[in-house]
Amino acid sequence: MGGATNLLDLIKKTRNRRIKVLIAKLGLDGHDRGAKVVARALKDAGLEVIYTGIRQTPEQVVETAIQEDVDVIGVSILSGAHIPLMTKLMRLLRERGLGDIPVFLGGTIPLPDIPKLKELGIRNIFLPGTPLRDIIKETLEAALERSRE
Repeated sequence: MGGATNLLDLIKKTRNRRIKVLIAKLGLDGHDRGAKVVARALKDAGLEVIYTGIRQTPEQVVETAIQEDVDVIGVSILSGAHIPLMTKLMRLLRERGLGDIPVFLGGTIPLPDIPKLKELGIRNIFLPGTPLRDIIKETLEAALERSRE
């Protein structure tokens, strides 16, 4: 799938469904403009968005995912601590029986780290400059795939 037409088709297909996305800022990073922009774009596309705010721990994110019964998790990290934080988050999700929730990562991630992050089970990594349309489209696709499982 590609392009605006397919995104519109996805939005129409999910219009009558509740799709809940958790947007989290892990670690000590206090820069949240990107996370807020993504959260707003997802809301504008009709998704229900829970934004955790800054300085969350992996444990807090997992607890929020459970309490809110989310379909997708999006994490933003700009601090450089992405590998240890995401390793812990993905482990905790599996331990709590939530390993089927698609997880996306956005932020300033060095290209050599991407294969390691994908090995952890992260569905995709969105680097600075990723079009919001692509983020929305992949989030909708992930939620639909999970609902079919």
